[in-house]
Amino acid sequence: MAQDKPQSRTVHVLARFDESFRQQEMVFATLNLFVLAALLLLHSLFSSLLGQPSPALLITLGAAFLFKMLELLWLWAGARTISGFQDVILVWTSISLNIALALLLMFLTHQGNSPYFVLLALPVLQAAYRFRLPTCIGVIVVADSMTFFWVWRFAKFQPPSYASEYLEAGVISVVYALTGLLVWLLVNQLRSDQKKLADNLGELERTRERLMVEEKLAVVGRLSSAVAHEIRNPVSIIASSLVTADRPEVGEQQRREMHAIARSEAARLEKLTSDFLSYARPSQPKRNPVALADVLGYIAEIANVHASKRGIQIAVDGEDGLRANVDREQLQRALLNLLLNAIDATPDGGQVVIRSSRPSVQSVELQVENSGDPIPKEVLSRIFEPFYTTKPHGTGLGLAISRNIARVQGGDLIVAQNEPGHVCFTMTISDEASPDSGATSHG
Repeated sequence: MAQDKPQSRTVHVLARFDESFRQQEMVFATLNLFVLAALLLLHSLFSSLLGQPSPALLITLGAAFLFKMLELLWLWAGARTISGFQDVILVWTSISLNIALALLLMFLTHQGNSPYFVLLALPVLQAAYRFRLPTCIGVIVVADSMTFFWVWRFAKFQPPSYASEYLEAGVISVVYALTGLLVWLLVNQLRSDQKKLADNLGELERTRERLMVEEKLAVVGRLSSAVAHEIRNPVSIIASSLVTADRPEVGEQQRREMHAIARSEAARLEKLTSDFLSYARPSQPKRNPVALADVLGYIAEIANVHASKRGIQIAVDGEDGLRANVDREQLQRALLNLLLNAIDATPDGGQVVIRSSRPSVQSVELQVENSGDPIPKEVLSRIFEPFYTTKPHGTGLGLAISRNIARVQGGDLIVAQNEPGHVCFTMTISDEASPDSGATSHG
């Protein structure tokens, strides 16, 4: 992707007026207020050296303080839609007012070593933070020039002049220059690092999106291959059976057998298609208050025919009176898949337990535990993968469908326990605003 070209401005302001700019200007306004208050306090404490603050000086300081207070309140409460050009005006206005205020207060105090020189540091800091290097140097030159100008003017009207005063002005000028340049270097280093970080994050995000697209394509490819494989076998058998049945030399008995095989494979193909659609497009749950004990009892009764052939017992362990606001039909299908799988994994004469509980007011938990061998690690890592099965005639969609049902109802399906004699699948379902459950869920 092409990189965006940096936009140039007349004054080369580095930051647009956004939330960050607003907060930074609030810091500068607060700093202005603190410096003005501190200068007035120092002037009062050292009035023997500086003289009593004149009414004009007090009015000037009060007006500056009020202006900065109004600016701070405006930034805090209402500065949300200012444009990029207006933020330039705001910065320059603040810098210009501080320079003018410093000069005016020097005239009002008329001291060779006026404490109000410190106000010139604020425009230097603001320029170093906001502008490019040439503009920052320009503001530093203005502050330094004003310092030497005031020493020259004071000496002209109140001679004699002393070299030490010019030396002091030079030291102050060096401090302004070093402070401004150092802040500019630090701020621009931070901005450079921030830009590199933003570029890296952008590249990372683009890489993540590419990986997600590639992963989706890989999943689609695996599903397509699995679907093609599962469909090809029954279609081939159907075609072969029909061709065999149409041969003149085939007897009536064999023809009926071929037709029966074709019907059986067609039914298997229809079930496979229905299962795949259920997995690919799970319907939205139709929630109603349901007694979970009735659901477990119904599922156990259906699966008992399959379990009794091998002497497997199905035990139901549900909390009495436990109700939840769930989709009963989806829940029954998911539990039946889990229960039939558990029966197949249980040795003859073993036991399967199905349980229900409420771990929180917002969810219910259903468990199906069998007494078979633990699931091998290589199988466990792929057990919920569509079309992955270890059964000779399985489609590999049962567990994938059950997990989709759990997820579409705000929960999940996991292998909670995998030990010898204790293999437990736990399905969590969110209980959304069930009036009979005694709790309100937020899903």
